[in-house]
Amino acid sequence: MIPSNKIVHRKADGRLIRGTWRPAFIRNGGNYFLTELYVYADGIVDAWGLLTLAEFEEKLASGWVATSLPEGGRASAHHLAAWRFHEPHTWYTPELLLAEVRDTIDELNGRPDSTGRCRALIDVFMADRTEANRLAVRAAYLAIPETLRRYALGDMDCKDQPLRVLAAGVGGRDEEVDEVVTPEEYEEAIGYFAAAERWGPAPAGDRTAEKNAAGRFSSVHIPHSYPQGSDSPGKEALRITYPAPFDYEGTTYPTVAHAFLALSTTDPGIRAAAAEADTPGRAKRLTADAPRPADWDRTRPALMARLLDAKFAQHPALAAILLATGDETILYDEYDDTDFWGDNGGRGRNWLGRLLELTRAGLPAAPAPAPAR
Repeated sequence: MIPSNKIVHRKADGRLIRGTWRPAFIRNGGNYFLTELYVYADGIVDAWGLLTLAEFEEKLASGWVATSLPEGGRASAHHLAAWRFHEPHTWYTPELLLAEVRDTIDELNGRPDSTGRCRALIDVFMADRTEANRLAVRAAYLAIPETLRRYALGDMDCKDQPLRVLAAGVGGRDEEVDEVVTPEEYEEAIGYFAAAERWGPAPAGDRTAEKNAAGRFSSVHIPHSYPQGSDSPGKEALRITYPAPFDYEGTTYPTVAHAFLALSTTDPGIRAAAAEADTPGRAKRLTADAPRPADWDRTRPALMARLLDAKFAQHPALAAILLATGDETILYDEYDDTDFWGDNGGRGRNWLGRLLELTRAGLPAAPAPAPAR
């Protein structure tokens, strides 16, 4: 859960990105500094510098963001105090802290976090009590960071005991108490979940509908797909691989992906072959090792923006689909790129989502319906 008094914002690309913060130690020059770790909805973490989740994971592995504190280590809180650690004990490992940060990104985006996903699977199991559904609950429970499992049910009397029993199953071992689950204990757990009145308010990550009703923090998710052309497409038409031929600087391209990949290389022959490839995947393979412009990393977002503008300007029906997303944040999954172009569950920088929002802002508004006569 994200306390309301810990909400912060960062300005990026002309918009405010919602975030929160938590205390953390950063190890720098052999000293440990108690500071704030800022986590933002677009998957960026500020640990004395803006990092993608992959970069943050590297900082955790290197010990820059410290989860273990040495006996006698020198520590300070800026302008407040300095001390040395004596018999330090921490609750975190790099993996645990990373898992909590990922949960926080889900919460900031109004998506179910690991606890919300587990609770949803409990409902599935209670509606259809198969062993496969129970094992799905078990996997989801184990995916909750250990530091948060005790609070998964929102019940401070039972804590997560019914969930542990359900996850273990009859004859399985409840690792918390190191005991084998009996049939009686299992039936008690089933009874607990059957009593709907026991359930408290949904965790923060489950409040998507509430946030959308308030007109805040809502988003449109464009999942991975392999779109085919359609006379009445849905949001798959927003993907760069959707077949919507368009002209750009005198050349017709089957998709935005074809155009982007063709224009990514300075080799005329490869460029022509990529533009005519039968699929975006084929175009990607053709250009994988092709020479790039010297400033490619800096200029590629601008090129993608121009290509998106051209696609939607030449396809009014697809532009209407983009306009129908209103002012919501667009989260774009891109399986070929987990860091830059896609959101990918908060792990990437979501540049395609951002550029689609920019394209949307430049589209003419849909005409108002004619007044009734």
